[in-house]
Amino acid sequence: MPDSTENERTLSRFVVGIDLGTTNCAVAFVDTEDESGTVCTFEVPQLVAAGEVEARETLPSFHYQPATGEFAAGALRLPWGDENSSYIMGAFARDHGETVPGRQIGSAKSWLCHSGVDRTSPLLPWHGADDVDMLSPIDVSSRILAHIRAAWNHRFAEHPLEQQDVAITLPASFDEVARELTVKAAAQAQLPRIVLLEEPQAAFYAWIYRHRNDWQNHVQPGQKILVCDVGGGTSDFTLIRVRPGSAGKVRFHRVAVGDHLILGGDNLDLALAHHVEGKLTAGGKKLSPRQWGVLVRTCRRAKEALLGANPPETFVINLPGGGSKLIGGGLQTEVSEADVRRILLDGFLPAVELDAQPSRRSSGFQEFGLPYAPDPAITRYLAAFLSAHRHDARPEEDDPVDHDPARPDIVVFNGGLFESTTLRERMLDQLSQWFSPAAGSDWQPLVLKNDRLDLAVAYGAAYYGMVRRGVGEKIAAGLPRTYYVGAESAENDETTAVCLLPAGIEDEQGVDLTDRTFHLRIREPVEFPIFVSSTRLTDQPGDAVPFDREQMSALPPIRTVLKSRSSDANILPVHLHARLTTIGTMDMWCSEVDGPRTWKLQFDVRAATHTDREAHTGGGESAGFVDEQTIATCRALIQETFTDAGDPKSLVKRLAAAAGMSRHEWPPSLLREMWECLMEVEAGRKLSMTHEARWLNLLGYSLRPGFGMAVDDWRVAQTWRQLQGKLIHANPTCQAEFWILWRRIGGGLAAGQHWTLAAPLLSAVRNRPKSSKKKGKPSGGAGIVEVLRLLGSLELLSLDVKKELGTVLLKIISNEGAIAIREAAAWALGRAAARVPLHGPLNGVLAPTIVEAWIDKLLKTRDPDPVLGFTLMQLTRKTGDRYRDVSDETRQRVVDWLEDHDAPSHFVTLVREGGELGADEQGIVFGESLPAGLRLG
Repeated sequence: MPDSTENERTLSRFVVGIDLGTTNCAVAFVDTEDESGTVCTFEVPQLVAAGEVEARETLPSFHYQPATGEFAAGALRLPWGDENSSYIMGAFARDHGETVPGRQIGSAKSWLCHSGVDRTSPLLPWHGADDVDMLSPIDVSSRILAHIRAAWNHRFAEHPLEQQDVAITLPASFDEVARELTVKAAAQAQLPRIVLLEEPQAAFYAWIYRHRNDWQNHVQPGQKILVCDVGGGTSDFTLIRVRPGSAGKVRFHRVAVGDHLILGGDNLDLALAHHVEGKLTAGGKKLSPRQWGVLVRTCRRAKEALLGANPPETFVINLPGGGSKLIGGGLQTEVSEADVRRILLDGFLPAVELDAQPSRRSSGFQEFGLPYAPDPAITRYLAAFLSAHRHDARPEEDDPVDHDPARPDIVVFNGGLFESTTLRERMLDQLSQWFSPAAGSDWQPLVLKNDRLDLAVAYGAAYYGMVRRGVGEKIAAGLPRTYYVGAESAENDETTAVCLLPAGIEDEQGVDLTDRTFHLRIREPVEFPIFVSSTRLTDQPGDAVPFDREQMSALPPIRTVLKSRSSDANILPVHLHARLTTIGTMDMWCSEVDGPRTWKLQFDVRAATHTDREAHTGGGESAGFVDEQTIATCRALIQETFTDAGDPKSLVKRLAAAAGMSRHEWPPSLLREMWECLMEVEAGRKLSMTHEARWLNLLGYSLRPGFGMAVDDWRVAQTWRQLQGKLIHANPTCQAEFWILWRRIGGGLAAGQHWTLAAPLLSAVRNRPKSSKKKGKPSGGAGIVEVLRLLGSLELLSLDVKKELGTVLLKIISNEGAIAIREAAAWALGRAAARVPLHGPLNGVLAPTIVEAWIDKLLKTRDPDPVLGFTLMQLTRKTGDRYRDVSDETRQRVVDWLEDHDAPSHFVTLVREGGELGADEQGIVFGESLPAGLRLG
């Protein structure tokens, strides 16, 4: 967002810093009318910084009744409202949540940047209790900010928070999508005037503030400062360069930021909990989700005690009993200091070489549903970060000749992890091991200390508010990454990455690529691939380099149709212009070379906000392209069929002959060309029932699975707009093809569209008579089969709808009716209740307890259909996530059933051990073969 103007700033009496931490929230402010510029802490009722023991005593009496699990009337009333709140926040919520884990929400920031779920969907608390009102990650962040605003406005009624300068901190590695969502959450909380500040910078600003009278004595030009920020949920590494300034002073310039890592104190808690779980159970069994939730939070306390000052030799862990044995059925064990040091220090801060690289293999920590970093070794990620800077850092005039460019001279620790002296010392020992051989045997970096790690980020953010007003020392925080736009190479079909914004560029600074001309298509959908690299830091605007998946990551692409009233050519020469915004995102313009027209483009944040799909990286295109003559021949065949009443029955055979390959070999690029031509001749489906059936069949086939090629989301939207409820010939064949089409492209539809399709079909299936000829209702034969398959493939349906659908499908499977209908119902149940969705988000997976009851009935089915093995595999496929996996006993029963019924051996492997689906198995799950080059979950 643009900075506030000077006139707006004069209206603001306060500058406020807000740290939305994982387990605590801290708020600090500066009263600009106080000439001292002192930073103060603002304590919000119920929202208290962790570690402030005295503040906990000021919390109201909650009058909690453990026997009923309820609070007394008025217990949660807040000072600024008459109504009782339905939720609590902060220290009490964290501590009380240990006893009711199904009602607690944590790690809000990590969820906000989680691309594996729909971040606008009410999915938190993850695997929460049935009677809990679920919230989306955006809503959670917004609710915390709204709570802060209400508390502030209660205390400073004449100076509402929405009228002050507010800086909200976030991990330095937050990508563009997470930044945009943070801004959206603030807007929802009625905080329109915010800036975003990266947490490592805020931590360093806090140090500058603490040493505002003597900080010049601690640093000198040429030094590099490593900010090592490891909190409860994320790890961030930032390098700040000390450069000479004017009048003998120095200035600070951030030069590098690490990749986003969901790796922090939560992971240590999980690792210790896994160890303790093995001591509490026998034979590799797992605790119930309820017990596991309590154990993880108890292990957090054990970690803090055993890695803190004056640790005890052991820490006793007590867990409540499971099931009905809540009294007298508890579990108890103890964990020693030696165990904790071995598991946590050696596992998360191991001694590694400086050239070590993180493992890409998953760590298996999936219990909270978050995409944790695959390697738990924080030191390995730090080594990779420093080594990358060694290779890509620009030479500086004040660099000492013998100074390793990877070596930091100064370290600032931040985050809850480094509250532990043991963990701080382990990290310093690792840095010494890497660099002391060259720097001297007793070398260690200088440590710049902040007194309160839990408050440092908020303090620094408040101080930053003063810096923005011209008071204090500013960190020149140029862009820590390099941005590229993807362009097709003139020599071949490979994607070339053209540097658009170089590392080091400042906020609101623009770049004009007038030395390079691009050819832009208008009046048709286009996609601009956007790439980012945190390792290639020396590329300059206009540099063209091959796209490198190891060094570059794909962001949500810019997708649009560029329109123009002129009737000139559809391909224009343009120059590109780009600008970095203050929240760290990018705007881009395409300007006509010899004309006045300019189109402004912005990131399509939807692509990473509403789905679990990665940004488009050209998987479909990798299957290749056919020549223009072949495309022209295929288009002519389609046009002839649907404009001149050609023969639709033989169309596919004629297209295969023209393409020189069977339809199963058609690459996505050719299929999308066919889709475009079919949309152009859409009126031709009116010619006859046979024409419409063929048109529907080929349209869905050419657009399957609804994503995978550039601008597929636009194609799916066009298809929906053209076809929604608009069958011309409502005969059974056309109706069946209509439902097949939506099943094929369902992966590209939104949740609301899934429900629009499902609602009338669910009603019809639920009340399906044995024989029905009513218009629009599925009866027997192909109609009901395709309806069932469509319903099963709609993975974005709500969990309640899926439960109802599963009940209906089970009744059909248990009915000794037509085999085809039973097989379709079994296939649909396998999709609707799968442990691993094909394209839907993880918050759409049904609870194991529900699925296990269905499995019991399936295993008792008489005369099982051949597809039942597939269904049982889908329902019991091992994921390693206790919140998705069925019990070991149920899994073993299914393994025995599969082996007894000669199911494919890989089905057994997937159930017993987990793993990836093979190409043939993906075809079974999808319902038919996938286009070449495309894979699903």
